[in-house]
Amino acid sequence: MEDVAVRWAAGARPIAVPPDRVTMDERMFGYNLPMTDPSQQKLPEIDPTLEGSNLEKDPDDWTTGDEPMTGAQASYLKTLSAQAGEPLSTDLTKAEASKRIDELQDSTGRGT
Repeated sequence: MEDVAVRWAAGARPIAVPPDRVTMDERMFGYNLPMTDPSQQKLPEIDPTLEGSNLEKDPDDWTTGDEPMTGAQASYLKTLSAQAGEPLSTDLTKAEASKRIDELQDSTGRGT
């Protein structure tokens, strides 16, 4: 039999793995570790009411607010407008689209 490592597959059954497909964790520790520790993936909680916070910036203060709305904004506006039964404006700027999204979220309950 050729040189193989054993890896536990879903359902707790061992499978043979050729040596060139064995991970460093399996060679060093005898098992495969996850790529990241899930406990480290959670971002720290930030209080958006902190004085001087820039987490939420007024769209009127955006440096790119006068540019045409993004594709993502247009798509979301289409969805919200349809749900609210209101006409869709297609010629909005980024800032105007953001404000309209906020209005439609309030009226449809999607933003809460």
